[in-house]
Amino acid sequence: MAANTVRVVPAKAPMGRNAILRMIGLILLQLFMTALVITFLVPTLWMISSSLKASTEVFKQPIVWIPAEPQWSNYPMVFEKLPLFGRFALNTILITALAVIGTIISSLMVGYSFSRLRWPGRNVFFALMIATMMLPDVVTLIPRFILFKNLGLLRPDMGGGMVPLILPYWFAASGLYVFFANQYFRGLPVELEEAALIDGADRIQILTQILIPLAKPLIATIGIFALLQHYNEFMTPLIYLSRMENWVLALGVRAINDAQAARWELVFAAATMMFAPVLILFVFAQRYFVQGIAMTGFGGR
Repeated sequence: MAANTVRVVPAKAPMGRNAILRMIGLILLQLFMTALVITFLVPTLWMISSSLKASTEVFKQPIVWIPAEPQWSNYPMVFEKLPLFGRFALNTILITALAVIGTIISSLMVGYSFSRLRWPGRNVFFALMIATMMLPDVVTLIPRFILFKNLGLLRPDMGGGMVPLILPYWFAASGLYVFFANQYFRGLPVELEEAALIDGADRIQILTQILIPLAKPLIATIGIFALLQHYNEFMTPLIYLSRMENWVLALGVRAINDAQAARWELVFAAATMMFAPVLILFVFAQRYFVQGIAMTGFGGR
């Protein structure tokens, strides 16, 4: 008969002082971050609440967070006061979709060229591209306008100013996204590309059939950041879109603000409708925001 064995369970060591201090620090940090998030959310929550208020409740003191009688009619009233608001939404979707698609395609191609191909002046052009990221958009605003005007892209038959909001992004106009692509491709194993070259694949096949399927996080990150950039753009559409029927949502909200200065609940209702798609996007794709920030630190060969 086998001898009975007794298993001795070691006593759990008491929590050390450093572990306790670390836990307290994490709790305090969590409380601080929670308070910070609430602080940032207060204006947004007030905007959403005010979109359902009557005119007398918007600036009432103390602040009315929950309207006594929610005015759901404020939302259809926006379309009554500004009948083209639906057209503005369609224009925004069209411009944003085409600009985002162009940004993704051109950024992947240029980023692949900088990261994998060897051609004369590559480092010089890469440095120039990085330098353009240091320039504020307002510095190049007038030269770009003159360029598009001389090219005849501001005529009514050329989209009434829509083309300048789309075309540049099909030629990698955003250096930040090219930088993202360059860093990401440099972090992928070179052996994948070398094996494809041995099998007779060309550069286009390597990019489209090997690297792009591995770059789904990169594509999602560029797409999300580019979508937010173009969706919320105000200054550039204000400069180029001369016809009201070509306006985007950002200009529409401002038009309601100018025309209905005493009806702030309508302004907040329009702003809430514009804000809702961005909020939904963030809820479903928030992890890509963090991944996009971390992407700039990718290593490479």
